[in-house]
Amino acid sequence: MPERESVARAATPGRAAYRDIRTHTRTLARRGRRSRRRAPVSRHQLPDWTTDLIRTAPTARRAALPVTTATTADTTATAASSVARRVRRAGVGVVAVAVSAAVLAGCTDKTTADAKKPGPAAAKGGQGVSPLKNPDGTKPGIAPITSKAEKEEARQLIGKVRTANRGPKTGYARDKFGYAWMDTADGVPMARNGCDTRNDILARDGRELRYRAGSTCVVESMTLDEPYTGKTIEWRKQKATAVQIDHVMPLSYDWQMGAAHWKEDKRKQIANDPLNLLPSDGPANASKSDSGPATWLPPNKQIRCSYAVRFAQVSLKYSLPVTSADKQTMLEQCAN
Repeated sequence: MPERESVARAATPGRAAYRDIRTHTRTLARRGRRSRRRAPVSRHQLPDWTTDLIRTAPTARRAALPVTTATTADTTATAASSVARRVRRAGVGVVAVAVSAAVLAGCTDKTTADAKKPGPAAAKGGQGVSPLKNPDGTKPGIAPITSKAEKEEARQLIGKVRTANRGPKTGYARDKFGYAWMDTADGVPMARNGCDTRNDILARDGRELRYRAGSTCVVESMTLDEPYTGKTIEWRKQKATAVQIDHVMPLSYDWQMGAAHWKEDKRKQIANDPLNLLPSDGPANASKSDSGPATWLPPNKQIRCSYAVRFAQVSLKYSLPVTSADKQTMLEQCAN
């Protein structure tokens, strides 16, 4: 038996997927022909990216696959072309486009998109990484600072923070810092990765992540070791406000301490910088409002020194002062 034919017969999942897709698209085509008189759809109405995917994805898949599965890639490419032709003839719009995209992405098993995915590895205790070892905020969570040496390092860091009186809130509005959770705040980690800031932070700190079907961005559910209360939250998007993204150094506070005089680009940065963001218990975050450390600290006392360090890190990065009372409170949280 020729080698290519042998490989083709061995590639059972690809051939099965091809048959399933052809059967499904024939059904869609029949439905499209029946409804064409009522709602004709031109092939030119299909998204441009569909044609691009059909043309480029099979080549990319072949390049990434081992030699022994090359025929499976050829089969997938053939199925994709067949799907595309049927989509154009039937005019079945978004549903058929989704089927085509699934073929090109290699989604022969429809459960793949819904599979649980573990979040980033957390430190012992499930509460993340010490802020002293996470100066850019890209690592998960915020672990307690407990050792004498770490507390001394924390106090030295907090000692570098400038102090000033809190200015007026006049002119402050959330949109002065850009629209919420934008992905286009240049100059901060995770920007322009195709996913909004809120979902980036949920994925950074959550465990047992489950994404929306067909998405690698939108988190539908997760387990969160919430730092402010010390609770473990089983979060679902249906109750989105149960977990809120806290600006450690609140935006209104930033405005009053000097951000009112910044250019908008810099305000967008501090609003979307992972260093300044922590997923938190909704009620705890609401009780914080725009308070500084002198008037609000996390209910979880074990995390208070770490919270003070993170507040100081944001302050130093953006050259924003804090009030004298806030600095004194921050130092006290890390006292030996």
